[in-house]
This record gives sequence, C-alpha cells and structure tokens, in this order.
Amino acid sequence: MVATLLSFFLDGPTGKLEALLNQGTADAKYAALICHPHPAGGGTMHNKVVYHAMKTLHGLGLPVLRFNFRGVGASEGEHDGGHGEQDDVRTALDWLTAEFGKPILFTGFSFGSAVGMRACCPDPRVPGLVALGVPAAHDTRRYEYPWLASCDKPKLFISGSQDEYGPKAEVEEIVARAAGENTLVWVPEADHFFQSADGPKLAEMQQALEGWIRAHFLL
Repeated sequence: MVATLLSFFLDGPTGKLEALLNQGTADAKYAALICHPHPAGGGTMHNKVVYHAMKTLHGLGLPVLRFNFRGVGASEGEHDGGHGEQDDVRTALDWLTAEFGKPILFTGFSFGSAVGMRACCPDPRVPGLVALGVPAAHDTRRYEYPWLASCDKPKLFISGSQDEYGPKAEVEEIVARAAGENTLVWVPEADHFFQSADGPKLAEMQQALEGWIRAHFLL
C-alpha cells in the first residue's frame, strides 16, 4: 500500500476546516473518520492518541480522514462547546461519502468521542463507533450521554483504568445505558492519554481497536 497523505480543506458550516487524509487501498470496504480531543487542552488532529488510532485503521487498508474542529489550527470559525462541532463532523461525513461512497467507521478521542458519537449515532452511513477515553467530566465540563440509549449500533469503548476524566464507575454506567452491542476495554494502569508510570500504553489501545474492527467489520 502506498501511504499517501493528502492535506486540504473541507468546506465547513462556518468556514474552511483543515483536514488530512491517509489514503487506503482500492478494495477497502469502509472509510474511517477520527475526531480529536478538546482544543482547550491543546487537542488537534495531530494528537498522539488520534495519530495512533489513524495508524491502526490505515494499517487495515482504510482511508482515514482527520480534521481540525472549527477554531483549531488553520480551521476557521470559533469553538462552540461541542454544539456546532457536530455539524463539523457531518461535513466530514459528507465529504467521505462523496469521495468514497463507502460505509464510515467512526473513532473519536475524549471530546471528539462525545461530539462525534452524538453526530454519528443517528447517521445511517456509520455502522460502528469507537470511543477512546470517553469523558465523564473535565474541570467544569460534564458530559452526559442520554442519546446512547437509542444508539443500537456496535460500539467499542477503550479507556485507561486510571483515566482522570473518565473514572471506571462512571464509564461503566455510560456503557451499561447504551443500546446495542457494546464492548468496554480497560487498558491497565493507563491514564486518559494512555500513558502510565512505566511508559506509553498506546500499543494496547491499538491492539484492542484493531481486534474489534477485524472481528466486527473485516471478517
């Protein structure tokens, strides 16, 4: 596979959205979309967790789109607290549909998982969703997921067992209330960013992501 990286802009609802596409193989059955964490914490499409998730999905032959939410990097517009960002996700889905015409697998990290799942759950173009480090609370921000009760698509949740923004009890409750087939994977000793005192735990995250995608969509 020729690993070609394309840099371009999407025409978003509030202006241009900076984007990167890692091209996949010609016979890929799916395309993939990945959303980044909260910009207030420095989150961009170049985030390390996002990058490693992209490497996993691209390694499976999928074309993978990343983009910067409004007001991040070279993307135009202003941060909208996760509301307008849902329209940014829909813009990305529209572009992937026009470009590839394939079902789209969604992956998001932290804020990106909360915003992206909200936009993708009701969208028939998205057959499966992955939430990395799904957040429950961060400083004054609280994340609620009542709409997951009607989202019956297969979902994978991967979190660190020491995630400071997604304590185990709260994440387990989020997953338990979600409809459909849900898989929850805990990466031992890892924090929100899949790091531990002994070093990074990103490989464990990647292994869980790859195994789930293969079992549910590529067999």
